[in-house]
Amino acid sequence: MTNRATFTLEDDAFAYLKQVGGENKSAYVNQLLLQEKKRSLKKAILQANQEESEDTAYQEDLSEWDETLADGLEA
Repeated sequence: MTNRATFTLEDDAFAYLKQVGGENKSAYVNQLLLQEKKRSLKKAILQANQEESEDTAYQEDLSEWDETLADGLEA
């Protein structure tokens, strides 16, 4: 599914879009937005992992669960 959007660009930004976007400026903008979405998600995951690693109570809970990894079941 595709959607239309109207937005305003400064002259320099529009000139650059025309230069790098070629014939399909929409595809170029779409690609940029999807890359930014991916970058933002990676940043959020890294931040969550950092917060998790600094949470001592959570780390203690994890260590208790580690004991269940070797519960006698064969892999």
